[in-house]
Amino acid sequence: MTFDEFKQVATLSMEEICREIFAENQASIKIKKEAVAVKNMANIFHSALTLSNERGFQSMSLRDLSRTSGLSMGALYSYFTSKEELLEMIQNQGRRLTRKVLSRQIDMGLKPDQMLRDAIRAHLYLTEIMQKWFYFSYMETKNLDKNQQKKSMESELATEQVFIDILEKGGRQNVFHVPDPVLTASVIKAMLQDWYVKRWKYARRRISVEDYADFVIGFVESAVSGKERRGD
Repeated sequence: MTFDEFKQVATLSMEEICREIFAENQASIKIKKEAVAVKNMANIFHSALTLSNERGFQSMSLRDLSRTSGLSMGALYSYFTSKEELLEMIQNQGRRLTRKVLSRQIDMGLKPDQMLRDAIRAHLYLTEIMQKWFYFSYMETKNLDKNQQKKSMESELATEQVFIDILEKGGRQNVFHVPDPVLTASVIKAMLQDWYVKRWKYARRRISVEDYADFVIGFVESAVSGKERRGD
């Protein structure tokens, strides 16, 4: 799948997640028209992440959010009652979207080597689309309360578990030769994180997300199989 093809899938998923959050919080959300609410929630999330990446979530005021989103203070309070509630909504949206998109893009019935390629490519494409959320989650974890910190760490471990499962499956089928699947998955995750944490570096070098995905796939395949990478 190309990055452009992936974007269409992820965009649909973002709308689904906002719709799910609206459905779950209808009792507290004052806007009752779903189409309007979903559109405004997506705008709020995007604006909050933009401001948070620029100055940090703790330094962002709701007035800043009002100016950036183009929504009045009253309109903002139609969706949440505090920054803490907004933070939880943003985090939940990102985690749900990550789980949903990755589960759809990784066919557990495929051979382990193809699953590994699909998992790496899907994760990188998703972090390119959601770079602001992934960067926010990575940088803001230390400032979250203990409950949110725990959820953030569990989310990272869940992503690593996807790669652990693939590597272990490949080991059982004698496709991969990995003495320590857990540590290997952790290193793969670190390579994926580098793309969104240090996005500026790759932009300066004019490396596209597709180029980086190809490189990481080749590098990892060489490490886990000892063979030169074959074409997808």
